[in-house]
Amino acid sequence: MSRRDSRGSELIYGIHPIRVMLERHAARVVNVRLAERRDDPRVREIEDLARKHGTPVQRVDGSSLKQQLGDVAHQGVVAEIAPMPPWSEDDLLEALQSVSNPLILALDGVQDPHNLGACLRTADACGVLAVVVPRDRAAQMNATVRKVAAGAAETTPVVAVTNLVRTLKLLKEASLWVVGADAEGAKPAHESDLKGGTVLVLGAEGTGLRQLTRQTCDWMVRLPQLGAVESLNVSVAAGMLLYEAVRQRIA
Repeated sequence: MSRRDSRGSELIYGIHPIRVMLERHAARVVNVRLAERRDDPRVREIEDLARKHGTPVQRVDGSSLKQQLGDVAHQGVVAEIAPMPPWSEDDLLEALQSVSNPLILALDGVQDPHNLGACLRTADACGVLAVVVPRDRAAQMNATVRKVAAGAAETTPVVAVTNLVRTLKLLKEASLWVVGADAEGAKPAHESDLKGGTVLVLGAEGTGLRQLTRQTCDWMVRLPQLGAVESLNVSVAAGMLLYEAVRQRIA
């Protein structure tokens, strides 16, 4: 669930995400709240970073954090932040003009926020320009996604679009290849050219790509599978495909 207050700010939790925010985007941190009983070196580091940037710090009872956030692993550290401005479809198309051979990740209806967060974390590591998701019936940015992403949610834009197929067609018109992932894909990923401008498209947990999305792809690729499991977790598959693209580009 999304943690937003009446001012439109968001609550993030966890030591690493908040440290990353204070190190890279301190101006967006409104305040930091620390559990009274947490006084270890990592929490003191966050307190020192916040005070260094003039960010208000408050010591609060741990039970109030649980009441505010629910049963999550907040590690006794919570921050209120001004969220990263979301990208629109127009922002994404405009960004293409200044990037050579962009790499984009599109997720067709991924609903588990943990998977979205994990995909964002890998996308950041692989230099992905943006992650595109449908606006409806798909996971959106919230505190859980930010926690799993471990700071990547503040560096890799998420573009929520009304019609994913329409967006993919616009990206094709912008000279990007749209490559879908499927266990029955015609080509192994390592035999497919992913060095140019590419949109990697992965489907939802269990159901995979929708038929119309599949038909919009220029071609389909598969990952090698030698075991008995029929399919990989979507965030694992996304990581393998993104790193294959990176491998080709580095080579």
